[in-house]
Amino acid sequence: MKNFDTLHSCTVRTDTCECFNLLSLEEMALIEENQVEIKYKKGEVLCKHGTFVSHVIFLQTGLIKVYLEGEHDTLILKIIPAGNLVNLSSVLKGNNIFHYSAAAYEETIAILIDIKVFRHLLNTNAPFAASIIDILCENSIQTFGRFFSLTHKQLYGRLADILLCLAERIFKAMNFELNITRKELAELSGMSTESVIRMLKKFKDDKIISMDEKKISIIDYDKLYQISQFG
Repeated sequence: MKNFDTLHSCTVRTDTCECFNLLSLEEMALIEENQVEIKYKKGEVLCKHGTFVSHVIFLQTGLIKVYLEGEHDTLILKIIPAGNLVNLSSVLKGNNIFHYSAAAYEETIAILIDIKVFRHLLNTNAPFAASIIDILCENSIQTFGRFFSLTHKQLYGRLADILLCLAERIFKAMNFELNITRKELAELSGMSTESVIRMLKKFKDDKIISMDEKKISIIDYDKLYQISQFG
């Protein structure tokens, strides 16, 4: 099995962010004194594009989408699983608003950390700041790849990218239950819902995947990977 490239991915990190391991006991205590735990139901909004930022979001459990809304449609920028920080672009000096919206795909628990405390730690703990910079750079690379896929690949290649990302980086299995609607899958791959439904059927007829209601199984990984690379 090939290792799916971050440049084609719908997400960045698939493991728990380790930046907090670089904090001292006193610094961790400071964060714990300035955080709250919030539970979100499926579909609830964690942050809204354009609103003022008062906190940094860390996903403890669940799965969310990060997206931009237009007048008539929505573009999903990425999917973020548990163990990740969400709105790091807002910690930079002068960026006091959310630059995108985020909503829960499923029941999600998030830790909201006071942004002033987070900025203080960036200024006083160099290894912690370097770790955050690494995450920001990785996010930038992933975003570049996403937009290359959306603007240069044909529809089949885009959908193959998303299915591989879901299998390898989100669910970490070739068989998974997709809690994402066909409409959301279309928003993630930058196409119409009708096109997604048609292409899923084509992949199924070609025995690349199998589908049973919300359950999807990747049968021919190499073929799907080839479509992702050259589609």
